[in-house]
Amino acid sequence: GQRALSSRASMLSSRAAAAPRAVSRLASRLAPAGRRFSTQVADEPAEGVRQHPAMASSLTAIGTRDIFDADHDMFRELARSFFENEVAPFHAEWEAAGEVPRELWTKAGELGLLSNMVPEEYGGLGLDCKYPAIMWEEQSYSGCTGPGFAMHSDIVAPYITNYGTEEQKSRILPKLVSGEWIGALAMTEPGAGSDFANIKTTAKKDGDDYIINGSKVFITNGWLCDVVIVCAKTDSAKGAHGVSLF
Repeated sequence: GQRALSSRASMLSSRAAAAPRAVSRLASRLAPAGRRFSTQVADEPAEGVRQHPAMASSLTAIGTRDIFDADHDMFRELARSFFENEVAPFHAEWEAAGEVPRELWTKAGELGLLSNMVPEEYGGLGLDCKYPAIMWEEQSYSGCTGPGFAMHSDIVAPYITNYGTEEQKSRILPKLVSGEWIGALAMTEPGAGSDFANIKTTAKKDGDDYIINGSKVFITNGWLCDVVIVCAKTDSAKGAHGVSLF
Protein backbone atom coordinates (compact mmCIF):
# COMPACT_ATOMS: atom_id res chain seq x y z
CA GLY A 1 0.00 0.00 0.00
CA GLN A 2 1.16 3.49 0.95
CA ARG A 3 4.36 2.22 2.60
CA ALA A 4 5.33 0.11 -0.45
CA LEU A 5 4.78 3.03 -2.83
CA SER A 6 6.81 5.30 -0.58
CA SER A 7 9.62 2.75 -0.40
CA ARG A 8 9.63 2.36 -4.21
CA ALA A 9 9.75 6.13 -4.71
CA SER A 10 12.65 6.37 -2.27
CA MET A 11 14.57 3.66 -4.13
CA LEU A 12 14.06 5.39 -7.49
CA SER A 13 15.23 8.67 -6.00
CA SER A 14 18.33 6.95 -4.70
CA ARG A 15 19.13 5.52 -8.13
CA ALA A 16 18.65 8.90 -9.80
CA ALA A 17 20.96 10.56 -7.27
CA ALA A 18 23.60 7.83 -7.57
CA ALA A 19 24.04 8.16 -11.35
CA PRO A 20 25.55 11.68 -11.32
CA ARG A 21 27.85 10.69 -8.44
CA ALA A 22 29.04 7.67 -10.42
CA VAL A 23 29.70 9.77 -13.50
CA SER A 24 31.57 12.32 -11.41
CA ARG A 25 33.71 9.60 -9.93
CA LEU A 26 34.41 8.11 -13.35
CA ALA A 27 35.54 11.47 -14.69
CA SER A 28 37.63 12.44 -11.65
CA ARG A 29 41.39 12.72 -11.96
CA LEU A 30 43.85 12.08 -9.14
CA ALA A 31 47.01 13.94 -10.14
CA PRO A 32 49.47 12.56 -7.53
CA ALA A 33 49.07 8.91 -8.45
CA GLY A 34 47.99 9.51 -12.02
CA ARG A 35 44.78 7.53 -11.36
CA ARG A 36 41.58 8.44 -13.16
CA PHE A 37 39.25 7.27 -10.40
CA SER A 38 38.82 7.94 -6.73
CA THR A 39 38.97 4.29 -5.66
CA GLN A 40 42.17 3.73 -3.68
CA VAL A 41 44.20 0.55 -3.76
CA ALA A 42 43.40 -0.13 -0.10
CA ASP A 43 39.68 -0.22 -0.92
CA GLU A 44 40.06 -2.82 -3.66
CA PRO A 45 39.86 -6.58 -3.01
CA ALA A 46 43.21 -8.30 -2.61
CA GLU A 47 44.40 -10.41 -5.52
CA GLY A 48 42.49 -13.68 -5.67
CA VAL A 49 39.60 -12.50 -3.49
CA ARG A 50 37.19 -11.76 -6.35
CA GLN A 51 34.96 -14.76 -6.99
CA HIS A 52 34.73 -16.72 -10.19
CA PRO A 53 31.21 -16.30 -11.66
CA ALA A 54 30.53 -20.02 -11.09
CA MET A 55 31.09 -19.48 -7.35
CA ALA A 56 28.80 -16.46 -7.09
CA SER A 57 25.10 -16.51 -6.33
CA SER A 58 24.43 -15.49 -9.96
CA LEU A 59 26.48 -15.59 -13.16
CA THR A 60 25.66 -11.91 -13.61
CA ALA A 61 26.70 -10.92 -10.07
CA ILE A 62 28.72 -7.70 -9.88
CA GLY A 63 32.18 -7.98 -8.29
CA THR A 64 33.39 -11.24 -9.88
CA ARG A 65 36.31 -12.03 -12.21
CA ASP A 66 39.91 -10.98 -11.56
CA ILE A 67 40.14 -9.01 -14.81
CA PHE A 68 37.85 -6.34 -13.33
CA ASP A 69 38.34 -4.03 -10.34
CA ALA A 70 36.15 -1.79 -8.17
CA ASP A 71 36.06 0.95 -10.83
CA HIS A 72 34.76 -1.52 -13.41
CA ASP A 73 32.14 -2.69 -10.90
CA MET A 74 30.94 0.87 -10.41
CA PHE A 75 30.67 1.35 -14.17
CA ARG A 76 28.80 -1.95 -14.50
CA GLU A 77 26.25 -0.82 -11.90
CA LEU A 78 25.68 2.34 -13.92
CA ALA A 79 25.34 0.43 -17.22
CA ARG A 80 23.01 -2.17 -15.70
CA SER A 81 20.78 0.50 -14.21
CA PHE A 82 20.66 2.27 -17.57
CA PHE A 83 19.54 -0.82 -19.49
CA GLU A 84 17.07 -1.87 -16.81
CA ASN A 85 15.43 1.54 -16.44
CA GLU A 86 15.96 3.41 -19.71
CA VAL A 87 15.92 0.65 -22.32
CA ALA A 88 14.17 -2.58 -21.30
CA PRO A 89 10.76 -1.04 -20.43
CA PHE A 90 10.48 0.57 -23.88
CA HIS A 91 12.28 -1.96 -26.08
CA ALA A 92 9.15 -3.68 -27.45
CA GLU A 93 7.74 -0.29 -28.44
CA TRP A 94 10.95 0.62 -30.26
CA GLU A 95 11.06 -2.75 -32.02
CA ALA A 96 7.55 -2.14 -33.33
CA ALA A 97 8.52 1.35 -34.49
CA GLY A 98 11.72 0.04 -36.10
CA GLU A 99 13.98 2.59 -34.45
CA VAL A 100 15.45 3.73 -31.16
CA PRO A 101 14.84 7.38 -30.20
CA ARG A 102 17.81 9.71 -30.45
CA GLU A 103 17.15 10.87 -26.90
CA LEU A 104 18.40 7.49 -25.68
CA TRP A 105 21.77 8.15 -27.31
CA THR A 106 22.22 11.56 -25.71
CA LYS A 107 21.18 10.13 -22.33
CA ALA A 108 23.81 7.38 -22.69
CA GLY A 109 26.35 10.02 -23.66
CA GLU A 110 25.57 12.12 -20.60
CA LEU A 111 26.28 9.09 -18.40
CA GLY A 112 29.65 8.39 -20.06
CA LEU A 113 28.46 5.11 -21.61
CA LEU A 114 29.38 5.90 -25.24
CA SER A 115 32.80 5.81 -26.92
CA ASN A 116 34.52 5.89 -23.54
CA MET A 117 37.90 4.75 -24.94
CA VAL A 118 38.16 8.00 -26.93
CA PRO A 119 41.12 10.05 -25.60
CA GLU A 120 40.35 12.90 -23.22
CA GLU A 121 41.58 15.54 -25.67
CA TYR A 122 38.65 14.62 -27.93
CA GLY A 123 36.02 14.61 -25.20
CA GLY A 124 36.25 10.97 -24.10
CA LEU A 125 37.29 9.38 -20.82
CA GLY A 126 40.30 7.50 -22.22
CA LEU A 127 39.23 4.27 -20.50
CA ASP A 128 40.51 0.74 -21.12
CA CYS A 129 38.79 -1.82 -23.34
CA LYS A 130 37.11 -3.55 -20.39
CA TYR A 131 34.60 -0.71 -20.10
CA PRO A 132 33.04 -1.26 -23.55
CA ALA A 133 33.15 -5.01 -22.82
CA ILE A 134 31.00 -4.32 -19.76
CA MET A 135 28.55 -2.43 -21.97
CA TRP A 136 28.33 -5.42 -24.35
CA GLU A 137 27.68 -7.78 -21.46
CA GLU A 138 25.09 -5.59 -19.78
CA GLN A 139 23.20 -5.01 -23.02
CA SER A 140 23.15 -8.76 -23.68
CA TYR A 141 21.92 -9.43 -20.13
CA SER A 142 19.05 -6.99 -20.72
CA GLY A 143 17.96 -8.85 -23.88
CA CYS A 144 17.66 -5.54 -25.74
CA THR A 145 19.11 -5.62 -29.25
CA GLY A 146 17.82 -2.28 -30.52
CA PRO A 147 20.51 0.24 -29.50
CA GLY A 148 23.55 -0.12 -31.78
CA PHE A 149 25.96 1.21 -29.16
CA ALA A 150 28.77 -1.28 -29.92
CA MET A 151 28.99 -0.33 -33.60
CA HIS A 152 29.01 3.35 -32.70
CA SER A 153 31.43 3.22 -29.76
CA ASP A 154 33.73 0.32 -30.54
CA ILE A 155 34.02 0.23 -34.33
CA VAL A 156 33.26 3.69 -35.73
CA ALA A 157 34.92 5.77 -32.99
CA PRO A 158 38.16 3.68 -32.93
CA TYR A 159 38.44 3.88 -36.73
CA ILE A 160 38.28 7.67 -36.52
CA THR A 161 40.57 7.79 -33.47
CA ASN A 162 43.26 5.66 -35.11
CA TYR A 163 42.98 6.62 -38.78
CA GLY A 164 41.21 9.99 -38.95
CA THR A 165 42.86 13.32 -39.62
CA GLU A 166 43.27 15.77 -36.75
CA GLU A 167 40.43 17.84 -38.18
CA GLN A 168 38.14 14.79 -38.36
CA LYS A 169 38.97 13.70 -34.82
CA SER A 170 38.39 17.15 -33.35
CA ARG A 171 35.11 17.62 -35.23
CA ILE A 172 33.54 14.16 -34.98
CA LEU A 173 34.73 12.38 -31.82
CA PRO A 174 33.28 14.78 -29.20
CA LYS A 175 29.85 14.42 -30.81
CA LEU A 176 30.12 10.61 -30.82
CA VAL A 177 31.05 10.67 -27.13
CA SER A 178 28.06 12.88 -26.28
CA GLY A 179 25.63 10.88 -28.42
CA GLU A 180 24.73 14.01 -30.38
CA TRP A 181 25.95 12.20 -33.51
CA ILE A 182 25.41 8.50 -34.23
CA GLY A 183 28.01 6.42 -36.09
CA ALA A 184 27.49 3.64 -38.66
CA LEU A 185 29.63 1.39 -40.86
CA ALA A 186 28.68 0.63 -44.48
CA MET A 187 30.58 -2.59 -45.21
CA THR A 188 28.15 -5.45 -45.97
CA GLU A 189 27.12 -5.81 -49.62
CA PRO A 190 24.31 -7.75 -51.33
CA GLY A 191 26.70 -10.17 -53.05
CA ALA A 192 29.72 -10.15 -50.76
CA GLY A 193 28.40 -10.10 -47.22
CA SER A 194 31.17 -8.81 -44.97
CA ASP A 195 33.99 -10.42 -46.96
CA PHE A 196 36.49 -7.62 -47.65
CA ALA A 197 38.16 -9.50 -50.50
CA ASN A 198 34.91 -9.63 -52.49
CA ILE A 199 33.67 -6.09 -51.93
CA LYS A 200 32.49 -4.60 -55.24
CA THR A 201 32.05 -0.97 -54.18
CA THR A 202 34.84 1.13 -55.69
CA ALA A 203 36.34 4.53 -54.96
CA LYS A 204 38.05 6.29 -57.87
CA LYS A 205 40.26 9.31 -57.40
CA ASP A 206 38.86 12.44 -59.05
CA GLY A 207 41.08 15.44 -58.37
CA ASP A 208 40.91 16.13 -54.62
CA ASP A 209 37.86 13.86 -54.23
CA TYR A 210 36.84 10.25 -54.66
CA ILE A 211 33.80 9.03 -56.58
CA ILE A 212 32.23 6.02 -54.87
CA ASN A 213 30.03 3.53 -56.72
CA GLY A 214 28.38 0.47 -55.19
CA SER A 215 25.65 -0.87 -52.91
CA LYS A 216 25.56 -1.56 -49.17
CA VAL A 217 23.00 -3.39 -47.00
CA PHE A 218 22.41 -4.16 -43.30
CA ILE A 219 24.01 -0.91 -42.10
CA THR A 220 23.75 -0.95 -38.31
CA ASN A 221 22.56 2.51 -37.15
CA GLY A 222 22.20 3.50 -40.80
CA TRP A 223 18.65 4.82 -40.31
CA LEU A 224 19.72 7.37 -37.70
CA CYS A 225 23.41 7.92 -38.42
CA ASP A 226 25.13 11.29 -38.75
CA VAL A 227 28.53 9.76 -39.54
CA VAL A 228 28.96 6.71 -41.75
CA ILE A 229 32.25 5.02 -42.64
CA VAL A 230 32.07 3.46 -46.11
CA CYS A 231 34.32 0.55 -47.15
CA ALA A 232 35.34 0.70 -50.80
CA LYS A 233 38.05 -0.73 -53.01
CA THR A 234 40.73 1.69 -54.12
CA ASP A 235 42.98 -1.04 -55.58
CA SER A 236 41.15 -4.13 -56.83
CA ALA A 237 44.44 -5.95 -57.54
CA LYS A 238 45.24 -6.13 -53.81
CA GLY A 239 42.08 -7.95 -52.74
CA ALA A 240 41.22 -7.28 -49.09
CA HIS A 241 44.37 -5.15 -48.74
CA GLY A 242 43.07 -2.79 -51.41
CA VAL A 243 40.09 -1.62 -49.34
CA SER A 244 39.96 1.91 -47.93
CA LEU A 245 37.61 3.64 -45.49
CA PHE A 246 35.76 6.85 -46.38
